[in-house]
Amino acid sequence: MQTHEIRKRFLDHFVNAGHTEVPSASVILDDPNLLFVNAGMVQFVPYFLGQRTPPYSTATSVQKCIRTPDIEEVGITTRHNTFFQMAGNFSFGDYFKARAIELAWTLLTNPVDEGGYGFDPERLWATVFYDDDEAEQLWQDIAGLPPERIQRRGMADNYWSMGIPGPCGPCSEIYFDRGPEYGIEGGPEANEDRYIEIWNLVFMQNERGEGTSKEDFEILGPLPRKNIDTGMGVERIACLLQGVDNVYETDLLRPVIDKVAQYAPRGYGAGNHDDDVRYRVIADHTRTAAIIIADGVTPGNEGRGYVLRRLLRRIIRAAKLLGVEQPIMAELMATVRDAMGPSYPELVTDFDRINRIAVAEETAFNRTLASGSKLFEEAAESTRKSGKTVLGGSDAFTLHDTYGFPIELTLEMAAEAGLSVDELGFRELMAEQRRRAKADAAARKHAHADLSAFRELVDAGPTEFTGFDELTSQARILGIFVDGKRVPVVSHESRVHSEAPERIEIVLDRTPLYAESGGQIADAGTISGTGAGESAKAAVTDVQKIAKTLWVHRVSVESGEFVEGDTVVAAVDPKWRRGATQGHSGTHMVHAALRQVLGPNAVQAGSLNRPGYLRFDFNSQGALTEEQRNEVEEVANEAVQADFPVNTFTTALEKAKAMGAMAMFGEQYPDEVRVVEIGGPFSLELCGGTHVHNSAQIGPITILGESSVGSGVRRVEAYVGLDSFRHLAKERALMAGLASSLKVPSDEVPARVANLVERLKAAEKELDRARLATARAAAANAAVGAEQVGKVRLVAQRMSAGMTAGDLRSLVGDIKGKVGSDPAVVALIAEGDEGTVPFVVAVNPAAQDAGLRANDLITAIATAVDGRGGGKPDLAQGSGKNASGIDAALAAVRAEIARG
Repeated sequence: MQTHEIRKRFLDHFVNAGHTEVPSASVILDDPNLLFVNAGMVQFVPYFLGQRTPPYSTATSVQKCIRTPDIEEVGITTRHNTFFQMAGNFSFGDYFKARAIELAWTLLTNPVDEGGYGFDPERLWATVFYDDDEAEQLWQDIAGLPPERIQRRGMADNYWSMGIPGPCGPCSEIYFDRGPEYGIEGGPEANEDRYIEIWNLVFMQNERGEGTSKEDFEILGPLPRKNIDTGMGVERIACLLQGVDNVYETDLLRPVIDKVAQYAPRGYGAGNHDDDVRYRVIADHTRTAAIIIADGVTPGNEGRGYVLRRLLRRIIRAAKLLGVEQPIMAELMATVRDAMGPSYPELVTDFDRINRIAVAEETAFNRTLASGSKLFEEAAESTRKSGKTVLGGSDAFTLHDTYGFPIELTLEMAAEAGLSVDELGFRELMAEQRRRAKADAAARKHAHADLSAFRELVDAGPTEFTGFDELTSQARILGIFVDGKRVPVVSHESRVHSEAPERIEIVLDRTPLYAESGGQIADAGTISGTGAGESAKAAVTDVQKIAKTLWVHRVSVESGEFVEGDTVVAAVDPKWRRGATQGHSGTHMVHAALRQVLGPNAVQAGSLNRPGYLRFDFNSQGALTEEQRNEVEEVANEAVQADFPVNTFTTALEKAKAMGAMAMFGEQYPDEVRVVEIGGPFSLELCGGTHVHNSAQIGPITILGESSVGSGVRRVEAYVGLDSFRHLAKERALMAGLASSLKVPSDEVPARVANLVERLKAAEKELDRARLATARAAAANAAVGAEQVGKVRLVAQRMSAGMTAGDLRSLVGDIKGKVGSDPAVVALIAEGDEGTVPFVVAVNPAAQDAGLRANDLITAIATAVDGRGGGKPDLAQGSGKNASGIDAALAAVRAEIARG
């Protein structure tokens, strides 16, 4: 049975049982606890916690999930993946244990021709929490399982939580016995390779607090109602129903392995365990990367972008270790598209972008591997020169950490060079890095925000947003909150006497104030009283959404008091709104212009707009040329001048996409969406923001600059409207001032400035040559006058001010060449520019034979001048910030040599 059929049968089974089918959420959710969605129930957490009332009592889904904590272990076992599909059924206070067990058992054991999976009931086992007598009895009554095939287990195995404060409860797991060829008898307690878990039924009934492990946490109390959360591993079911030994042999992963085997000199399953692991790493990571990119992530150096980059680089390095020399990423991504497209059509429709990002990272990492190879050669040469045969663990760690160089490649190349590697030292450094990373992650992990205070208002229905049609609206106060707690009244007088600043929030039934979303920051404005409370006034400092439906106004009460139930007037600052609409509509203009100039692949990757300013991130593999930047600016301003009408309308999501409306990758949209159309086909986007009525109202658009914000992502910043005019006026005044100073017409200023810059560079070079010549003369004298410290000739000297580290390195080489072949040390230090104190130490081979090392001596200098440094035994350098310690630094070098 193919995986797509397994998914369909699961969903059909539960829909026929009355469940609402819910599409998979993006793997990226707005949750501070999660880098990626890692369980099927994540999108339902607010319902389990009682923060929101679910729109259905039962649901079913097949959720895209990603888990990467133990990424280095992928491929070593044959049943774990970084990406997996979790099929689940959920009950929000509807049914509980009995119905959950019945539904799972019938789907697993019903014949294939009746819509089931056809598993042999005699090969299924169950586990229950150690004190869950009810669940054990239900398995006997409903499924007919004999007591000997039901095992009780403790907190670590059969009590579920997300690992952080949130919903939890005892669980019951279903296992399939693969047979004696996979291990000993005795059920899951005896062998989880033979007895493989395929389904977990969580009886979610409690809320947990903070804790340090799976077994150490406080139960805070019961949830508002008992719920069911189940998860069936689609990949594991596919493994069993397709009769293969492991998940990598299934129909979604094996094609990737077969594709790699077409290019690798060594095949899969040929008896080489390490090679098999590499094949599995490639198969697993390729589809995970494709899913992550499809949901809007691009490679970067932190967060989700870093995880994606790491996955892609592990693919490339595994291919290299298999002997694949040519680029292979495009072939792999196409294979994933073909295999998974029936279940995830976005992999087909968005393939060009997915492929482009993956291939660009492959190209970049291949360059990185080349750089790492050079560093390896230097480290290997230094190791051999010192008479050692073991490459240091710190060298291996630097290759891995700085260049992303895999330890496997380091080991292989070291062996080819006749060296081994201090793997223990490398592992210790890696372990220390992981400890720091885990500590950092733990420090940043927070519980779910407590939004229960707003639950009644969320359930009452959405806030009516009136801001598309008016800037002032009469409204009623539905709720007042101070520091997250609901209060009946808030007044200016009480705030004046408050000992600490408080967060005051007001919820209205309707409002014209825009809540921050879609890259547009919130409106500024006021809420004021009417009637008896007409003296009440509050400045609105921020507006945010809760549960995407409730507008919450953060305010500063300036006078009077506000009482829940009062009628008030909410008003937008018209000047603010005018600038905000210019910025947002200007963003659409720039987006359309970029696509016109660069092509359809210049897709939005993020934005921010506020009055008079916009920032727009887009996918691109290279910087804009000056010509392209000018063209984008011109195209955008031509659209402004054309005075296009701005039309908005609401339509079905699929219809909007069919019309060509642009959507934000990774964004979750409702079935009905708002479309903003500017100039017909010129700009058509899904957008819930506020906009001008005609494009001419945007005013001039001036692009300030373009820069990189990550691999494959560029950023354009621009002014619009009056801010654009002010910027251009400043530029004009600056140009006029330069023309006056240089006594040339404005149009000749650039050429004149370029000429002056070239003349200045030539003069600086001449000064540098003269200064270096003087320094070299002094160095020659220093070599002649080298002092004798024990058996070592020492040149320890303060050089003239303004010398750079590069100057000192050059002089050190000159002096070392003049002191002869006897043991010699050269230490030079100077007062550099801007308070720096550069220093360099060189040790000739004879002195190294005597036990002296430049990288040891450099420490004595660094300590004296409050600096740091490092290097190799023959040459080391550094920089300090305390010039008053120069004499002490030179004395410290003398003392170190004398002790030696």
